[in-house]
Amino acid sequence: MTKDETVDVYLGLDVGKGEHHATALTPAGKKAFDKPLPNTEPKLRELFAKLQARHGTVLVVVDQPASIGALPLAVARDMGCQVAYLPGLTMRRIADLYPGEAKTDARDAYVIADAARSMPHTLRAIDPADETTAELQMITGFDDDLTTETTRIKNRLRGLLTQIHPSLEQVLGPRLDHPAVLALLERFGSPAQIRKAGRRRLVTLLRPKAPRMAERLVDDIFTALDEQTVVVPGTEAAALIVPSLASSLAAVLDQRKVLAIRIEQLLEAHPLSQVLTSMPGVGVRTAARILIDVGDGTAFPTAGHLAAYAGLAPVTRSSGSSIRGEHPARRGNRQLKRALYLAAFASLKQPESRAYYDKKRKEGKHHVAAVIALARRRIDVLFAMLRDGTFYQAPAVTSA
Repeated sequence: MTKDETVDVYLGLDVGKGEHHATALTPAGKKAFDKPLPNTEPKLRELFAKLQARHGTVLVVVDQPASIGALPLAVARDMGCQVAYLPGLTMRRIADLYPGEAKTDARDAYVIADAARSMPHTLRAIDPADETTAELQMITGFDDDLTTETTRIKNRLRGLLTQIHPSLEQVLGPRLDHPAVLALLERFGSPAQIRKAGRRRLVTLLRPKAPRMAERLVDDIFTALDEQTVVVPGTEAAALIVPSLASSLAAVLDQRKVLAIRIEQLLEAHPLSQVLTSMPGVGVRTAARILIDVGDGTAFPTAGHLAAYAGLAPVTRSSGSSIRGEHPARRGNRQLKRALYLAAFASLKQPESRAYYDKKRKEGKHHVAAVIALARRRIDVLFAMLRDGTFYQAPAVTSA
C-alpha cells in the first residue's frame, strides 16, 4: 500500500479459527459494518463485494497474515481489495490508547480498522516475502513436530536396548541417526538375531550405507555382544518392537530430509536469506525460525526488546537490599531461544565467538550460561544486520 492510493473503507479483521470479527470504518471514522464474519469464502466474498459496491476501494487489514488470516487475505486479493496487516505488538500498544480495558474481538477489530484509518504508517504491506514466511511457518511447524517424534522414538529405542543389552546400546544408541544402524535394527531386533546373522552378513548389509565404517561398526557390535552372556527378561518382546521403532524412525528422518530441501528453497526466495545465513552458526532451519518469529526486526524497537522476546535477556533477582545475581529469563519464545542458543553453540568454531565464550568461562560462568551470554551478544549483531540489511562482519578478536 502506498501513500498515493485512495481508500474508501477500512476493514479491520480480528481473525479467528471459526469466525472473524469484522469492523469497517469510513475515512471519517463512521462504522459501515460491525459484525462477526464466518471464516468461509462465500461469506467473505459477500462482505467484500457489498463494501466495494457501497463505498469503493476496500483496504482489508488483519493482525495475523498467516494461518487463520490466510483465507481472508487470499479472497480479498482475488476480489481486487488492498491488503495489509497490523503487527500484533503494534496493535497491543495502539490498543492502550483507546478507552476501556476489556479485550474483545469487536474491540480488537475496531482498533485494527481505526489504526489503518488514522495511523497508516503502522501498517505493513503483505509482499511475496510474507507469503514465503507463511509457507515457512507451516513447514517448519511440521518439522518441529517431526523433531519431537524423532526424539520420542530414539528415547524409546535406547531405553529398550539399555534394558536388554546395555553394552550394545552404548554402541548403537549414539548412532541412531545413521541409516546403516537403522537398517540393522530393522532386520535384527535382538542381540541373538544380530549374533546369528554373523559378521560377514552384517558387513554386507551395512557397507552400502556406511562404506568407511561398516567393518569397524560390526567389530564394535560383536565386542559389545561378547560382554553379556545372560538373556534379560523381555528380550523376545523387544525383538518384535525394535524393528518397528527403527522403521518408524527411518521414515521420520526421511520426511525431515524432504522438508529440509523445501525449507532451503523457500529460504533462498526470501530477500533476507543471505543476510541471515552470513552469520556463523545460522543454518537453514535457524534462519527459517528467525524469519518466522522475528521477520525483518522492525517489530522490535531495540536489540534489548528482541533479546527479551527470545528469553535471552538476563533477569536480576533481588530481595530488599540484597541482589542475588542475574539469571536466564524463564519466559520468552522458547523455539526462538533454542534456535539462537544452538546457533551460538555452533559458532564456537569461529575465533570471535570462541574468544567471547572463553572470556565468560574465565569469569566463572558454566558452559550453558556462557553460551547463553554469547547468544545474547549475537542478538545485538543480528538486530543490526536486520535493521541495515547488511551481511555479518566479524568483530576484532581481542585477547582476554
